[in-house]
Amino acid sequence: MTRRTRIWLIALGTPLILVAVLAAVWRWDWFIPMVESRASAAIGRPVKIGHLSVGLGRITHASVSDVTVQNPPGWEGKPLAHVERIDVAVDLWSYLRHGDLVIPSLAVIRPDVSAAQTKDGKSNYDLALPAPTGKDGALKIGDLRIEDGTVHAVSARLAADFTVGINTRQQGPDGQIVADVNGTYNAAPISGQMVGGALLSLRDGSKPWPVDLRLQNGETRVRLNGTVQDPVHFAGADLRLDLSGPDMAQLDALTGVPVPHSPPFRLTSRVDYADRRLLLRDLKGQLGRSDIAGDAEAEPFAQRPVVRAQLTSQRIDLTDLTGFIGGNPSGSDAPKQPTKAKPALLPGKPISLPRLQWADVHLRYHARQIINRGVPLDNVDLTLDLENGRISVHPLTASVGQGQVKVDASVAPDSEVLHAQVDIDIERIDVARLAQSTGVAHGAGVINGAGSIDARGRSLASMGATANGNIRFGMSGGNLSALLVDLSGLQFGNALLSALGLPTRTQIDCMIGVIDIRNGLAALKPLVVDTSEGVINGTGTVNLGTEAIDLTLQTEAKHFTIGSLPTPIQIGGTFSNPTIVPGAEAAVRGGAAIGLGVLFPPLAILPTIQFGTADDKKCERILASARQQPGGDRLPGGAPDRK
Repeated sequence: MTRRTRIWLIALGTPLILVAVLAAVWRWDWFIPMVESRASAAIGRPVKIGHLSVGLGRITHASVSDVTVQNPPGWEGKPLAHVERIDVAVDLWSYLRHGDLVIPSLAVIRPDVSAAQTKDGKSNYDLALPAPTGKDGALKIGDLRIEDGTVHAVSARLAADFTVGINTRQQGPDGQIVADVNGTYNAAPISGQMVGGALLSLRDGSKPWPVDLRLQNGETRVRLNGTVQDPVHFAGADLRLDLSGPDMAQLDALTGVPVPHSPPFRLTSRVDYADRRLLLRDLKGQLGRSDIAGDAEAEPFAQRPVVRAQLTSQRIDLTDLTGFIGGNPSGSDAPKQPTKAKPALLPGKPISLPRLQWADVHLRYHARQIINRGVPLDNVDLTLDLENGRISVHPLTASVGQGQVKVDASVAPDSEVLHAQVDIDIERIDVARLAQSTGVAHGAGVINGAGSIDARGRSLASMGATANGNIRFGMSGGNLSALLVDLSGLQFGNALLSALGLPTRTQIDCMIGVIDIRNGLAALKPLVVDTSEGVINGTGTVNLGTEAIDLTLQTEAKHFTIGSLPTPIQIGGTFSNPTIVPGAEAAVRGGAAIGLGVLFPPLAILPTIQFGTADDKKCERILASARQQPGGDRLPGGAPDRK
């Protein structure tokens, strides 16, 4: 062998020997510290790997086993996650040429996640994931397989302790992913199952991904089924939502959206997601005896979530909406009032200021029929905007017969309380419709006026207790059932004849009144109703803070009537439990209810409405006479002063 040949053999053989030696001793585990470091930096949490193996090629196969993701420093208990093995195939050529990370297959074997949250909101699963830069190539995952996956979640803040089992299973040619949940959530049992399509089709845009979710938390049930064109971005959805339960407040913990108490409800809707907006179309719902329909959309990922809705109702029972103003509607799961005492009419539950700032809401609403005894509203139109915790109503229009009440209002946070300001216009309120709402008497005529309100508080009750303003109202012409006039003067003979239908009406020449409100105390100064049978005078006070009523009605007859006893009627008690003295006569109680039905339901809803007075010559004559009486100097003259 020549010297030159030996040199060539050494030059060629040495690398081969080195490669052979390296192949004999090579361990991919040498790269574990580097992989652990990169993974730990990516999620901001220590990551440990037991073993690593790689099979190089155009489609490179890698396998890591005994993977552990640790809890944050100082957190005791099981690690956040442990995975027995992860097998992944990577299209290396696509990554080198185009920067796209294409993963034809990914298998996760026995992942075990232990997620926990303390009562103050701290958690072990809040990972420091980097924000996407938009510069990286596309991520494409093909066949994702999960075997014997388990997620155990415990949250003291949400009163939750439940387990989710996750597996993929072969169902026909495509396969499915199945997740089963059992345990407790919001201190109530939770159970359910989600069945999704093959994970291989997650990014197959030509084939919609099917999903069927059934969930029950306590008595609240959720069903969501249909398809999603792009499930990774939840786009192109064709889903149907069916949601029902005994009280909408139970959705608070389930969804994270603040919801007031309500009677039993059911809601159905088509669901889609596009341009980072959640869309609810063909929404139909039932809330107690009330219905609702329309469309809504939400931007859940905005800096402050934004909700827009256009809704209508064919029928609304106002008692179903008590929870929306801080009360407890019948049929809900809200804490009940003591049975020995009737609850206050104005809710005393504080309105949550943080909840007002949870989201911006823009609502357009129309209700075609309003149902509530003693509240004579025929239909309602509402335009409401809630922005940065400030509520603007512009306007709320409520029809009463041929007339309407128009309200422009604002409610804004002011330090630790809410500051409410309301302006109201009263146009041709139909007395016949007012009388009809009482179910006792009849009448005719119209009332005109205008008003304003200024109050501060954390609840409607506290706002009533601090309200300031005045009420001016008047009616020229018209008539009321003679039963009302007779009973207000205890004219038992005429009351009996009126009950028999003779006479049926008494003419009203004019009605004038002023209610002055200072620090929640509303005082009649005075009320005068001039009729063909007599003059009714009303005096007294209503305390909007305690809801105590102390009023007197007395009639001065214009002519002699058999059985006439000009004794005043005392109206006392509270809004929710009024009393009338003398109270032995059932008809007396009914007659006084007319007065309360006409005068005080507006006070119960908007305590400082300021009515105007119709400009009419008849009213001018009675005003001139009424001003000679005590307190007459405070009676209105013509159009009221507007704030």
